[in-house]
Amino acid sequence: MKTIITATGDQIKAPFDKRFGRAAWFCLFDETTGSTAFYENEFAGASGGAGVKAAEKIVELDAKKVISGDFGPKAKDLLQKFNIQMVIINDDNPTVEDLINRLKRQ
Repeated sequence: MKTIITATGDQIKAPFDKRFGRAAWFCLFDETTGSTAFYENEFAGASGGAGVKAAEKIVELDAKKVISGDFGPKAKDLLQKFNIQMVIINDDNPTVEDLINRLKRQ
């Protein structure tokens, strides 16, 4: 399964970003292969609609789960429409690597 983790940077040691639509980067973690790929969120600075555009990107990347800190109502609706699981993390400062390690233990 492919999981997106919102991140502040494009490296595994980057801090987790609690913003979904305004996250700087999306880390795509493939649980089957253990591989990661980073995609810059080109909509982070949009004047409006960042959450929906980010959700469309998640669908395009064929992810089945998204880990972030919050989802706006329109983004949430779109992700639900495509049966993409949303996981909200409120921990203080996990890194992308911390969250990947949690996924591996599940």
